[in-house]
Amino acid sequence: MVSKTTTLALWGLAPFFRQALAGFLANSQNNIAIYWGQNSANRPNSQQRLASYCTNTAVNIIPIAFLHSIKNPTLVNFANAGDNCTTFPNSQLLSCPEIESDIQFCQSAGKTLLLSLGGATYTEGGFSTPSEALHWADTLWSMFGPPSPFSSTPRPFGAAIIDGFDFDFEAPTQNMAIFASRLRTLMDTNPRKRYLLTAAPQCPYPDHAMDSILQRVPLDFISIQFYNNYCGAPSYISTAAVQNNFNFATWDAWAKRAPNPRVKVLLGIPGSPSAAGSGYVSGAQLEGVLAYARRYESFGGVMMWDFSQVQGNRGVLETVERGLRGEWAGEGAATRGGGGSGGPGMGMGTETGTGTGLAPVPVEGTGAGSVPRWGQCGGKGYEGPTGCQAPYACVHQSEWWAHCN
Repeated sequence: MVSKTTTLALWGLAPFFRQALAGFLANSQNNIAIYWGQNSANRPNSQQRLASYCTNTAVNIIPIAFLHSIKNPTLVNFANAGDNCTTFPNSQLLSCPEIESDIQFCQSAGKTLLLSLGGATYTEGGFSTPSEALHWADTLWSMFGPPSPFSSTPRPFGAAIIDGFDFDFEAPTQNMAIFASRLRTLMDTNPRKRYLLTAAPQCPYPDHAMDSILQRVPLDFISIQFYNNYCGAPSYISTAAVQNNFNFATWDAWAKRAPNPRVKVLLGIPGSPSAAGSGYVSGAQLEGVLAYARRYESFGGVMMWDFSQVQGNRGVLETVERGLRGEWAGEGAATRGGGGSGGPGMGMGTETGTGTGLAPVPVEGTGAGSVPRWGQCGGKGYEGPTGCQAPYACVHQSEWWAHCN
């Protein structure tokens, strides 16, 4: 077996990892999870191989997305990374030795690697019977958990063992809590390692797709998608004593009565203005959201979608890091150019003209009005008021969002 030191030396990165953040820290507010595998930016070289992102010391959790179909595991999709996979003999199931090697490398660098199940294109609807749910939980554990000499189940990641499973179901399912509970039992029977079970619900509470899992299954953390919804990060109002829409407080209350009362809640945000539709925030607004969320006992850090977006958006990861440390740069400072906090191979801060590397651009034709600071005043499909309270102006953030600042 190759030792951790030897593995890092082969990559020429051993000194770099002396200060690396460990994997998921249950008692920390500084966890940063960034999804990999979907190349949502869809630009040339916008998604590099998994191992290249593990040289970044800021990130300690990487969910690999997605296993789109549980009952037909041939539907594993990792965008352009799948080009380096083959198929098992007489099967359509992918065999991915490059991802196998990268998972092992990333784990040797102290990262937590999860396999995310579902995604927006998941259409199976769960399982028709409890026994079917149990069967597929056992099958997935054989495919991605510790190898067993008594199992002939093909393993897409070979000898690599993931650190747990992440649930990202966005439509109602059946018997999914039974499936998740079975995975929890299988993982907890291993005395040598703590495996993680996580979920990524939408911010409206209760989550319409995964409420049974959230209410019945002990999870280690959840990464709430505070975007694409009325309750997202852009709805946070810094001057409001009570948040009417941004509902982190609601999820903190859920955490206190959850099956695992020590569950952590991660603030999920898009990695760039073009990521995930709508809901991107940056600069002083992002700092304000982080400062607010850090007040809550359940707060455990930040989730971002996804690496391909973050690496092309100068400074956004740096702003998140600074916010998690409680170090505020002051209004506007976080929107100026400057490299991200990526290490060798990360590619952060290499592009210009996107994300926080640009100064905000006021939207033309908006005068004095009723919208308070940070309130929405424009964006595709928006039909509300566009005039901002003095002295603020409506500022374009993306095709989908403009707010008063």
